[in-house]
Amino acid sequence: MAKVIPAIKEVKNTPKWSGVVVSNKMDKTIIVSVDTLKTHPKYLKQYRSTKRYKVHVEENKYVIGEKVEFEECRPISRGTHHKIVVL
Repeated sequence: MAKVIPAIKEVKNTPKWSGVVVSNKMDKTIIVSVDTLKTHPKYLKQYRSTKRYKVHVEENKYVIGEKVEFEECRPISRGTHHKIVVL
């Protein structure tokens, strides 16, 4: 008889970022600023790059200056494609 192996549930491997809340004026959405250190391809100098993401939040409990961790998800609105990671 053949052994039946139970199906292993796939683990989501979505990108995660951490950053600082810079705006919380929208309803159920915050703007998070993420700083990354990049290297110039020719001159090899390191420079800081900043990108801002709109992140969906169910409760408006995050304040400006707070560190948060978020991940990519399905589109929630036109500009919101990320949600907070609950640890």
